[in-house]
Amino acid sequence: MTGAAERFVDRIVEAAVTRAVVGSRGMLHGLGGSSLLDAVGAFFPLTTAKVLAHEARGTLERKELKIGFVPIACATPLLLAEPMGFYALQGLRAVLVKTPGWGLVRDLAVGGQCHASHMPAPMPLALSLGLGSHRESMRVMSLQGGNGQAITLHLKHRERRDPGQWRGMKLAVPFEYSMHNLLLRYYLAEHGLDPDRDVEIRIIPPA
Repeated sequence: MTGAAERFVDRIVEAAVTRAVVGSRGMLHGLGGSSLLDAVGAFFPLTTAKVLAHEARGTLERKELKIGFVPIACATPLLLAEPMGFYALQGLRAVLVKTPGWGLVRDLAVGGQCHASHMPAPMPLALSLGLGSHRESMRVMSLQGGNGQAITLHLKHRERRDPGQWRGMKLAVPFEYSMHNLLLRYYLAEHGLDPDRDVEIRIIPPA
């Protein structure tokens, strides 16, 4: 492993451990990077974790990796990894396959045209259960986004902030098995609406 690759793996371990141990963004902002690592290292064996991470590297299963993605904000880590040299550091040649929606991402993954895919969090679980497609075992290797969903109303509805007033409205989500759909349904039910009867939820691929 090159020196640059070793430093890259070290940074990944440091970021993963501090986020798991600290968990509070307020504390992360309140402490400097080195001070925070010193504090974590006082009770967690960071050096051992780094050594294990380096030793865990084995022979690559494949050197060319086709990755399906939808061009939205949470695909940024996949897209920036190429110009920042992260794929090359791991000995990979990544081919990014742009798709217009989650249904095609799923089909490319299930059909084997892509070796990895950017997906909404519930999709791998749905595939593993055979929901919306034939059953396909999936493994989640990384989480790229931390929520950030929002309900956006048309301007003519800007005063209707109470979900109890949304009866009869048409609402859009990007995919059936996505957090947007699950959270919207939960939110509606919390305010006394039946998501299947009182509103119309449509699947519209992201722009």
